[in-house]
Amino acid sequence: MTKIARVVLQALLKAMNSILGLLGIAIVLYGLWLVRVWERDMDSSSSFDQYTTAPWVICTFIGAGVTLCIITGIGHLAANCGSGCCLSCYTLIICLLLLLETAMAADILLNSDWEKDLPYDPTGKFNDFKDFVESNFDMFKWIGLLIILAQAFSILLATALRSIGPEQVGNCDSDEEYAPARVPLMNHIVQPPEYIAAKNTSNWNLNK
Repeated sequence: MTKIARVVLQALLKAMNSILGLLGIAIVLYGLWLVRVWERDMDSSSSFDQYTTAPWVICTFIGAGVTLCIITGIGHLAANCGSGCCLSCYTLIICLLLLLETAMAADILLNSDWEKDLPYDPTGKFNDFKDFVESNFDMFKWIGLLIILAQAFSILLATALRSIGPEQVGNCDSDEEYAPARVPLMNHIVQPPEYIAAKNTSNWNLNK
């Protein structure tokens, strides 16, 4: 029963963790598309000549996507091995990610001038992305809720899997089945040689 519960929890944890992986891949692809657009704009316009490195918007998207992919890999590794240390590290990472997301959402909702805290975006793609999110706010609201629920369920599943413990390797009955037969040392009676028994008999007859 414990083995079945462990397999089910591992499968559910991988499924919840895959949502973060898909999100990370989507963000990386979007960042690569921004890189392509930025390079095309640099070739066609001279206003981007002063920017020799990629703007912070592109680096942020690619970095966030790669980070989510790494977290997904850690989650799959922790689910496969079932080690308490790996599951604890994964739970801590997800908790920190949730705290970061909560802080960002609180800053956007409570601070009306949150855009002024960001550096200047020469590409203008951040404003395009913001307008796209605002125009499709209902869809992004459900996507964000799905991501938050997936992270919360990942924490619960990792905690439950850690309480079960890793799978025990080997069978305890194997030592008893294949243990060599041993003769007790105290019950082992050494038979005396025949000539010694005959000599003792002859001496007993002479003394008689």
